[in-house]
Amino acid sequence: MAPAITLAAEAPKLSAANTGFMLICSALVLIMTPGLAFFYGGMVRVKSTLNMLMMSFISMGIVTILWVLYGFSIAFGTDKGSFIGWTSDWVGLSNIGLTELWPGYTIPVFVFMVFQMMFAIITPALISGALADRVKFTAWSLFITLWATVVYFPVAHWVWGTGGWAFDLGVIDFAGGTAVHINAGAAALGVILVIGKRVGFKKDPMRPHSLPLVMLGSGLLWFGWFGFNAGSWLGNDDGVGALMFVNTQVATAAAMLAWLLYEKIRHGAFTTLGAASGAVAGLVAITPSGGAVSPLGAIAVGAIAGVLCAMAVGLKYKFGYDDSLDVVGVHLVGGVIGSLLIGLFASGKGQSTVEGLFYGGGLTQFWKQCAGVFAVLGYSLVVSAILAFLIDRTIGMRVTEDEEIAGIDQAEHAETAYDFSGAGGGAARTAVPAPADTDAKKVDA
Repeated sequence: MAPAITLAAEAPKLSAANTGFMLICSALVLIMTPGLAFFYGGMVRVKSTLNMLMMSFISMGIVTILWVLYGFSIAFGTDKGSFIGWTSDWVGLSNIGLTELWPGYTIPVFVFMVFQMMFAIITPALISGALADRVKFTAWSLFITLWATVVYFPVAHWVWGTGGWAFDLGVIDFAGGTAVHINAGAAALGVILVIGKRVGFKKDPMRPHSLPLVMLGSGLLWFGWFGFNAGSWLGNDDGVGALMFVNTQVATAAAMLAWLLYEKIRHGAFTTLGAASGAVAGLVAITPSGGAVSPLGAIAVGAIAGVLCAMAVGLKYKFGYDDSLDVVGVHLVGGVIGSLLIGLFASGKGQSTVEGLFYGGGLTQFWKQCAGVFAVLGYSLVVSAILAFLIDRTIGMRVTEDEEIAGIDQAEHAETAYDFSGAGGGAARTAVPAPADTDAKKVDA
């Protein structure tokens, strides 16, 4: 009898389809940051528009370089004590082969690296909405550098890195409910508790100057979020990414409708700002949960988030913290809701067999979600407040009161968003008779 031959499991091979899909998803996630800039830029007063745009755009520069130099290694390198990673060969991306695959997947390491880079870029940009009108651009740039290094990179390792404590515990976060939204929302709260309120908070009208810009920004966010969410499965072979794509749309629609309904009942009108904010709340809430819940569960997640986030944005007036553009109310609260509801609505038929309370799984997963949520919230809140305090006591976090009143755009960027100097200044238009050999048309000079 011929000896038995044991065949080793076939190693994954590079998939051109999955690689192309993930590169497209990476580009979609990147466009979310300019989308966020427009969303925030339209929500502030005219005199702060450019500063709001720049607070997002500068993140694309700073975090990209940090990620290449050491951020990728800290977040996804070999685990060191369950809290950070480190792989020296990834420092500066100097020893990564062009076709070297991300372990267990069919995409190159470079593709995974650049996809995760886009997450690292948008997360600190989310914080900026809470700080509108009053933060020095140099201080903000320094804050991004320090915050990404000591908060985002380690937290990403906790949640997604092999060996990270939350990853090993079984905390489910498909695309960033804890690592991105709770992280950014808690950081925003920590910073605003240190730097204080805007001049005129609760006294002067601080209405959005351009609701069309807000709607454009929310549309770009909604569009890019499909890459953010569906791409986080790192491929398109088993249908889980497709489920996440569907749930992203479903939850966002439900949240927008729920926010508008709450707004109509509470305030008597359906507003464009409410539609945009409700959509973003749904996107935030489905980010951690969309791979674990069914489409019906996604409707529930979105609707709950839409109502509770709409209620939460008013808390700043009750408790007196100046969250300028509702980062705490939408991203922190929405991230907490989406993460915890996994423990209730996980169907066991998506990214894993984990079932939530309503599907017979008890509260085991719910308590795991609580551990991840409150650990990230507490760590980010405290460390962000410390960083803001140190920067404020050294180079100063805020512009002067006079500069804030006059407009931070002019003070920090020497520019204004709109130039009205030529409005109405053109020469009068006069009608010139047409040549005699034409019919009765007029030529407008």
